[in-house]
Amino acid sequence: MAETQSAHSIAYTRAPFSTWLGIVCLFVLFGLIVLAVIGPSPRTSDYEETRAKKRMEKLKALHEETQKDLTTYAWVDKNKGVARIPIDRAMELTVADLAQKKPAPAGPIATPASAEATAGKPAAPAAPQGAAVSSSPAEAATKAGPPSSVAAPPSPATQQSPPAPASPAPATTP
Repeated sequence: MAETQSAHSIAYTRAPFSTWLGIVCLFVLFGLIVLAVIGPSPRTSDYEETRAKKRMEKLKALHEETQKDLTTYAWVDKNKGVARIPIDRAMELTVADLAQKKPAPAGPIATPASAEATAGKPAAPAAPQGAAVSSSPAEAATKAGPPSSVAAPPSPATQQSPPAPASPAPATTP
């Protein structure tokens, strides 16, 4: 039984020191070669600098072109009689034109009908120009004057029956 245990055990031998020293020397040699190749090459590239200069030149040219368009007179389409004028002059003309016009009075602002009102009621006719628009009898009562101590029930004319179905029931044959 002792023989079977010794047969199954694996003997590990330690690598000699010279093997480890050789591996370390190979890594150092590889590092020196890489340093020799990469070391003298320039670390920065002027590629980005030249791109930045070109972008700045294009931006400057575009700025000069737009300034020329905004400050000079020129024909846009001579056949149609369309010309470009300086922006300062255009603003002066616009202000002078608007000063000559009298502002038109604004009409009343209509409040949108509630979803409840639009679902069961037909569209209400448009109110006259000076009339106020209200969407419910309660709003009309509050706009009409101070509330009274006794509230009147709504009249039958303001109450409506539920909407009729959209399509009639299908006819049955006997």
